[in-house]
Amino acid sequence: MARKARIDAPGALHHIIVRGIERKKIFRSDYDRKNFLNRLNNLIPETQTECFAWVLIPNHVHLLLKTGLIPVSVLMSRLLTGYAVWFNKKYRRHGQLFQNRYKSILCQEDIYLKELVRYIHLNPLRAGLVEDMKSLDKYKWCGHSVLMNKASEEWQNIDYVYKLFSGKKRLAIKGYRAFVEKGISAGKRQDLTGGGLLRSIGGWSVLKDFRKAGIRVKGDERILGDSDFVENVLKRVLQRLLLSVVKTNSYAIMEKWGFSGLTN
Repeated sequence: MARKARIDAPGALHHIIVRGIERKKIFRSDYDRKNFLNRLNNLIPETQTECFAWVLIPNHVHLLLKTGLIPVSVLMSRLLTGYAVWFNKKYRRHGQLFQNRYKSILCQEDIYLKELVRYIHLNPLRAGLVEDMKSLDKYKWCGHSVLMNKASEEWQNIDYVYKLFSGKKRLAIKGYRAFVEKGISAGKRQDLTGGGLLRSIGGWSVLKDFRKAGIRVKGDERILGDSDFVENVLKRVLQRLLLSVVKTNSYAIMEKWGFSGLTN
């Protein structure tokens, strides 16, 4: 079965995960990491995208991005294609560098933004790249060090994250760090690495309770959010697609997006 097209729109929040093919390294040196960050430094402002969190792990990348006027897919295509060509040339290798398509989950901002910033920035600790929070505070290949004012990346939107904790920078940094530290005990949270009904509502037990109560909830593998959010996103996408179908008279577009059964 063909994969559904990604969902995007101006202002949409995306948790993006990029993995190396066969779990192989996509960063072999700090020079590689610097090259990747330099590309983000150019593309983030150029595409008017917001970046709230990021981390570079030897064999994968996490990004938390909000779409500007340019689709996130355009940014990611330019970022990954450019880096892969450069990487292959540098190391005299051929073939794919990344595992299939990058993963992109459209997320409900008011529920998941803070949680995703924390989850993404704890990756180096979970992966054993740093020993403790003090080391993480200074780890330069993660947006956490930027939020802790230990590093600087102009393309990372730190003010937006600070406002989630306090209007004063010093208090915001203190509140943010305490929030991140509290998340260590949660470990790897599968609910934040994908979309779909089960992840959005918190697992099978919650879903069973809803079903027993006769409550119908909406889910989509491309979206992480509550039922109303998922339904509203899909309605907006469907409206745009219907306009496209009217203009092109092509129902193949509907099938691509997983809406083929809704117009019968």
